[in-house]
Amino acid sequence: MKLLLASGLALAVALGGGASSQTPPTRDPAQIQAGTYAVDPGHTQVGWRVSHMGFSNYAGGFSDVSGTLDLQPKNPAASKLAIKIPVASVTTTSDKLTGELKGDQWLDAGKFPEMTFVSTKVTPDGKDKAKVLGNLTLHGVTKPVTLDVTLVGAGVNPLNKKVTVGFEAAGTLKRSEFGVKTYVPLIGDDLHLTIAGAFERQD
Repeated sequence: MKLLLASGLALAVALGGGASSQTPPTRDPAQIQAGTYAVDPGHTQVGWRVSHMGFSNYAGGFSDVSGTLDLQPKNPAASKLAIKIPVASVTTTSDKLTGELKGDQWLDAGKFPEMTFVSTKVTPDGKDKAKVLGNLTLHGVTKPVTLDVTLVGAGVNPLNKKVTVGFEAAGTLKRSEFGVKTYVPLIGDDLHLTIAGAFERQD
């Protein structure tokens, strides 16, 4: 029994020491490493939301995001972002609706397999925020969209030891302007996008 207690105490001390020695993520741009980062697809989520007949706000998501971020913390305006989102990855809580959204009446994933966003201008908005203007391509149509971006944190991932930076981004577009007009205005025209993005620095 004494041996078990001693072992448990040693393990707790070791774990506690490891946790306390881990430097927490920073939100100070001066401490963030510049360079080229790649999307961490396993920890990046793209969400969307539309009004459902004015009764509820219906939400879904996309997965398997890829892309790159050229991050310049000391000169944010020089940063560049490019991401790709597989349209066929769209999901909802209804299998029937998910299948319909992939079809030609909605997103037509077979004909237009990717949604992309490529930044054209980054405007800092305070220490940890920026407005990112870029060209969004959806359903074969490309139009400018602005994302409001907030830094979540940056540092070394304690599990894989990779330098990682995370952002939250939000923007709104008119889906009818991209040719996705089904049931407008019964189903809302405003498509609200959110991105919880994690990026890993490429050595």
